[in-house]
Order: sequence, then structure tokens, then C-alpha cells
Amino acid sequence: MAGNQFGEIFRISTFGESHGKAVGVVIDGCPAGLQIHAEYIQKEMDRRRPGQSNIVTQRKEADEIEILSGVFDNYTTGAPICMMLHNVDQHSSDYDHIKDKFRPSHADYTYQTKWGIRDHRGGGRSSARETAARVAAGAIAKLFLHQHEVHLHGFVSQVGDIVFNPNYESLDLSAIESTPVRCPDPIMAEKMIELIKDVRKEGDTVGGAVTCIVRGCPPGLGEPAFDKLHAELGHAILSINACKGFEIGSGFEGVKMRGSKHNDVFYKEGDTIKTRSNHSGGIQGGISNGMDIYFRAAFKPVATIIPEQESINLSGESVTVTGRGRHDPCVVPRAVPIVEAMSALVIADHLLRHRASKVI
Repeated sequence: MAGNQFGEIFRISTFGESHGKAVGVVIDGCPAGLQIHAEYIQKEMDRRRPGQSNIVTQRKEADEIEILSGVFDNYTTGAPICMMLHNVDQHSSDYDHIKDKFRPSHADYTYQTKWGIRDHRGGGRSSARETAARVAAGAIAKLFLHQHEVHLHGFVSQVGDIVFNPNYESLDLSAIESTPVRCPDPIMAEKMIELIKDVRKEGDTVGGAVTCIVRGCPPGLGEPAFDKLHAELGHAILSINACKGFEIGSGFEGVKMRGSKHNDVFYKEGDTIKTRSNHSGGIQGGISNGMDIYFRAAFKPVATIIPEQESINLSGESVTVTGRGRHDPCVVPRAVPIVEAMSALVIADHLLRHRASKVI
């Protein structure tokens, strides 16, 4: 199976399935001498883990990370880093009823068509359980970026038709983790939580959006022509389960503006060059310009719902499918650390690539 690797220099490979023994990741290219704080990595895992509140899936996984290689005396050695999380709370029998059926909008049919075999238990490799490995790798990338004063902040900016879209510079980003929905505005957060609870009672699901801000990213990151920084971020974010849209800077709203209003005018503040506006989202010509990078990612409603749906089985016969198992009524609260992780992997990789691009 191809497509399990991501990155050029700071490169990861993930492994494992939803109902297998474990999921994990191998990181290659992490520089030696990086101090590893196990408690920080575990904190990131706790932000993504299931069962953390009453608005997410109630699967109970501690997601305790185990570092198998590449770290000695709490410092990276330059060797590949392997991390693993054991799966302990699988209810595989919950999926027996769809062993020969294709669930609407799931990967069942496409996996069966591509490989002629699929692990129907929780979706196997197509499950969002795989993203636990990404968050573990992203935590290492974040520790590397913190050394360079680069910090990432993701938050929920939409659930269903409840939209929270203020100027992010006015937000108290320290309040993101104060509510289970991860929206920094307590009033909007409560509205989102109530909507998710209502949808869950109906046996249905709802989509949403995550906004992510990268602060402290130096200018010069990005590789024309095909590896533009925003293209790499788009690749990373759209590879996350259920993600259906990505926009950076002014995004789709920018089409309503005239160039005279959209252009980001340069000025100099001390020794630093800045722009008076930031419609570009911190990236111009595919290369970071030193301003904040910000983007928005849209996530579809979870495909597993309780009401019966029409479908077909392996023989092409009409069948009905009902949702069982434990699933998120809305993915965005747990998607926030995944979005941050994938963004961190991109920035860390390009920071290393930038170092290698010129004579020192």
C-alpha cells in the first residue's frame, strides 16, 4: 500500500489499523539533540484521544505513547524515532453487520475496489484512528519548532450553521482548551456544544471548520514551483479524514475584493519587513513572508449515522445499513490537534529544507 509517508527531510511513516494491535509512526530526519518532553507529547495525545468529553466518541483509549527508538536520555539521537500506541478498547463485533456491505460515504467501497480486500472493523486503515500517529509525530515537530519560536494555535470556528469568524488577532487563544468544543469564545462555544448534543440525540452528525494560526514562521519557507508552502499545507490538511475544504488567507472571500484592497502593502518596523494587511495569509509566491500564516479547514459530517440508509452489498444487491459502534457526532473538536500536527510537520520539514537550500 503506497501513500503512507509524508515529508521530504522531516519524514514520517504511519502504520496500524483501527482494530489492530496498535497504531504508530516512524519519524526520520529529526535532528539530533532535540530535547524530548514525554509529558508534552502525552498532553497532545490527550487532546486528540476519544472519550475526553460527552460530545465526542465514547471509545476509551488512554493513548499512552511508547517511544521505541531514536531517543536516549530524553534527547533525539538522529536515528529514526518510532512511537506506538496500543489499541485496547476495540468492539470489533459492532462491525460484523457491515462485513459484506458498503456504508454510504465511507471508504468501504473504494478500498474494496482498489485492493480487493478490506478490514471492515472500524474502517481499518481508513479509520481516523490512524491520526493518533500523526499527532504523536506532530508533537515532536512542535518541540522542534518551539526552539525556533514558531507556535501553532488551532480552534473550532464553525459547527453546522454556527459560524465564529472574528479577527483572530483579537482572540484570547489561551481560552481554546477551556471548553470541550475548543472554541475560544465561551458564548459561541456553548451554542456549538448544544448543537452537537442535539444532533447526537437524533442519531445524526454535523460538520464544522477549524481555523489554524502559525505564529513566528520565518520568511523564506516554501519551494517553487510544485512545493509551494500553501500547497504543502493544503496537501497535509486535506489528507486528514473527513476534511473537504482548505482555504488560506482571504480564501474564497478574496474573490469579492479588488486588487487595490486585497494587496498587502509592505512597510519596515525596525529591522523587520511587515505588511499592513495580511490577505495573503503569510505566504506570497508560495513562500512565507514572515507574517502570521492562517488558514481554515472544512470537515464534513461523520458518515456513520444511526438511521437506516440504503446501500448495496458485495454482490451488488440492495441492502439497508444502520450505524453501530461509537462515533463522533462532530469531528472538529478532536480535529484541532490533528490540524496543528499536520501543519507542524509541514513547517518543520520546510524549515529544514530551507536550511539546505543555501550556502552557510
